[in-house]
Amino acid sequence: MQPDRIIYLFDPLCGWCYGASPMLTRLMAEGTSIEAIPTGLFSGSGARPLDEAFSAYAWANDQRIQRLTGQEFSRDYLEKVLRKQGSMFDSTATTRGVVAAGSHTPQTRFSALQTLQHGRYVRGLDTSDQTVVANLLEEAGLSEAAARVRQPDDGLRLAVADLVKIGKRLFHQFNANGVPALIIEKGESRRLVDSSALFSNFQNLKAHVEAA
Repeated sequence: MQPDRIIYLFDPLCGWCYGASPMLTRLMAEGTSIEAIPTGLFSGSGARPLDEAFSAYAWANDQRIQRLTGQEFSRDYLEKVLRKQGSMFDSTATTRGVVAAGSHTPQTRFSALQTLQHGRYVRGLDTSDQTVVANLLEEAGLSEAAARVRQPDDGLRLAVADLVKIGKRLFHQFNANGVPALIIEKGESRRLVDSSALFSNFQNLKAHVEAA
């Protein structure tokens, strides 16, 4: 049975979320409705400086994701983002960009997320920087969202806070063990799908989704 909707819990700086993007794109191509909701995992108190030890840890993890999913983590990303002196691992600006892009059409959140992920992991652009995020959204034709990221207004801050609150509540309600996390909605029923299904093969993922 096809779901009415899939709720996708994510953080824009989560490498595993980037690795899951092709599977989610295929689900959407087959008509599945996916609503992307941020959890704020790497913003606020979850943000941290990108020091040498953390950068090495992140790169090793990213290489594992690349081997498993085929998603590219470029040398530009390694040198210009992970090894950038004085930079932060902070998803605040990127989350604002995703939310701003979906302010009128929630479905746009996922495509904006993909744009920002590609900018970071392939092009080597530091998406912890709000100017970088705004420029990427502008390139993608999301001028209104770009303007709001450059000068965040109270409405955007409130929208981000509200969505993150929902994301955190769902994360804890369903005892998710990390992001990405998928919650399958069928009528009044909601169930969590084991995230490992996103990293096997597409038919296995569909089976998990339909059985939930």
